[in-house]
Amino acid sequence: MLKHEYLENPCRAASIPYWKTACIAIPDNTKIVHDSEFDTELLKRYQDEPYFRLRHPMLEVEPVSLPEGYSLQEASVPDFVEHINSCYDDIGITVPEMQRNMLREQYSSELWLAVKEDCRGKIVATGIAELDREIGEGVLEWIQVSKDYRRCGLGSYLVSELLWRMRKAAKFVTVSGKCNNPDYPEGLYRKCGFCGNDVWHILREREQTAFAE
Repeated sequence: MLKHEYLENPCRAASIPYWKTACIAIPDNTKIVHDSEFDTELLKRYQDEPYFRLRHPMLEVEPVSLPEGYSLQEASVPDFVEHINSCYDDIGITVPEMQRNMLREQYSSELWLAVKEDCRGKIVATGIAELDREIGEGVLEWIQVSKDYRRCGLGSYLVSELLWRMRKAAKFVTVSGKCNNPDYPEGLYRKCGFCGNDVWHILREREQTAFAE
């Protein structure tokens, strides 16, 4: 994909950030189609997982403060991995995988945030973003809050703080997530200034049952 084609409409041009389009191969059993090209006939062969993709124009970004009783904490890669995995039932990431992420050109230590609850001293929220300086695209990669600490303003803080830290280098910021997530992360991102209506369908081939004659 050409850079100028992507920049015209990033969330419509690709299902993933620009820098990933050059290094991620789609498996043979998978199709990725934009909602405008989606046909329900595909469901006969594929299982569908729709993902929203939103964009923040970075026109108005304001500094934010943590809710009372919480503070930022330096955290190790295992700390991030432990917290991320504790927030999901269907996602698991390993320490080596996260360490490889730190070798990317898009990595910035300032964009790895861990929030602790002061009274208990434990990490209850984490957020990670990446920055493609070549085209000025920021990407929210991991935003998660422990189950018992949701609806306390920590998710909004993570998103807004990462936007603030990218404001001088990012011309725009993108984020994606599952449309059918019961926690409705899309609402959080829209609340923080993200916009758009692009949906991408990740289609994976259904297992074919073999019948003996």
